[in-house]
Amino acid sequence: MQVLNVTEYDDAGEVFGRPDQVELDVIVKNGLLLICELKSSIDKAGMYIFERTARFYEKRHPQTANRLIVILPMIDARARKVAEWLGIETYGDSIEVEAL
Repeated sequence: MQVLNVTEYDDAGEVFGRPDQVELDVIVKNGLLLICELKSSIDKAGMYIFERTARFYEKRHPQTANRLIVILPMIDARARKVAEWLGIETYGDSIEVEAL
């Protein structure tokens, strides 16, 4: 398993609507690509930003993520609905994440 903290510059402003640095955690195991976010809490807007960040990565590194995962102890109810709609898995603790 390989865990990478990726930091890239989004010069087109795809993620935040203006040029800025983009950070995300990527796990590669047995050919699977998992894009993860570990936060203390997240709201609806944060969930959309995570999804845009994942798509930005996929576009830059031509590979589709097998799973998008957000690990956080507190999640806003509206953010949970957005995650479900976007296909993002949410967990309260890293030990809850199903086997990779």
